[in-house]
Amino acid sequence: MRREVYLDNNATTPVAPEVVEAMAPYWREHFGNPSSLHRKGVEAERAVRVSRATIARLLGVKESEVIFTSGGTEGDNLAIKGAARALRRRGNHIVTTKIEHPAVLESCRDLEAEGFRVTYLDVSPEGWVTPEAVEAALTPETILVSVMHVNNELGTILPIAEIAERVKRRNPEIVVHSDGVQAVGKTRVDLRGVDLYTISGHKIHAPKGTGALIVREGIRLVPLFSGGGQERGLRSGTENVAGIVGLARALELMCENLEENLVRFRTLRERFLEGVRRLPGARINSPERSVPTTVNVSFPGVPAEVLLHALEEEGVFASTGAACASRKRRRSHVLEAVRLPPEIIDSSLRFSFSRYTTVDDIEWAVRALHRAWERLAVRSPARR
Repeated sequence: MRREVYLDNNATTPVAPEVVEAMAPYWREHFGNPSSLHRKGVEAERAVRVSRATIARLLGVKESEVIFTSGGTEGDNLAIKGAARALRRRGNHIVTTKIEHPAVLESCRDLEAEGFRVTYLDVSPEGWVTPEAVEAALTPETILVSVMHVNNELGTILPIAEIAERVKRRNPEIVVHSDGVQAVGKTRVDLRGVDLYTISGHKIHAPKGTGALIVREGIRLVPLFSGGGQERGLRSGTENVAGIVGLARALELMCENLEENLVRFRTLRERFLEGVRRLPGARINSPERSVPTTVNVSFPGVPAEVLLHALEEEGVFASTGAACASRKRRRSHVLEAVRLPPEIIDSSLRFSFSRYTTVDDIEWAVRALHRAWERLAVRSPARR
């Protein structure tokens, strides 16, 4: 059987065996509706409550501040649209960046159609935005700031705690949101001053279709859904009990021994980069200040999609960028925002590691990359 090396973990991760084990009873034995008053319902409600407490402890927030969602997209939509609509009487200005996930950018564009004004901040060539730049963009009408914690394509770690501090010092009533989907388990999470924080299960070895939004006490949101009033009235709909249990267990696994895990990830990253640097002309796009699980590299002269399929033939799975945009065959808005030239963008691949990635996987992937590069670079007109 051919070896397979999966290095597209920013797109999605395999569900951890420990997570499957934790979830299994809630598909069969404890399948009740958490809103039901009988024993089956009480069992389910207790599982949700315990999971909420676990997530709150791991993220350093109150249990009442954890709102369960279907994932990152819903969490971002609820945070941005919900906060903006709730604060409409106070102002109509939103500040974000040009490198946000489409769930944030498209939510902002929807709000622009409703009459809100949005400032899309430029970033540095490393995908960095300074707290000073965010503060400079604030106006008396600003009601919401949304800056992601870790960029999904470059891996850049943005200074959300410092940004929140600057914003709150300027105006404590401005709501601060951060998309933390690519951050949890990959870097330290400090939510000081952050009012809304999005996480997603399938990026951390939980199943797809589960996530959470941290909503600080006192923050008002207009719900996206009408219904039974679950999740403090912010997310109506019967809770996905098994998914919630899986999310909590996955977050535990990612946060246990975080420092040791980060050391291991850095080792994997360095081994991978050593191999990439031996390829003539390869360009590393991820900056130093990035999570050790993400490496974005360009191979000028070879189209990214061609190299991607050549690697797949070798059993290595990577990505041309964000999974949600890859099938639309358009250039990465993130790489455009950091001002990379078209030929660099068009030859870029993202490699992302997980808790299951090994040194042997990295060495196999590097050898496959060298073989594919040598084969394709010779054929490419741009290399002749």
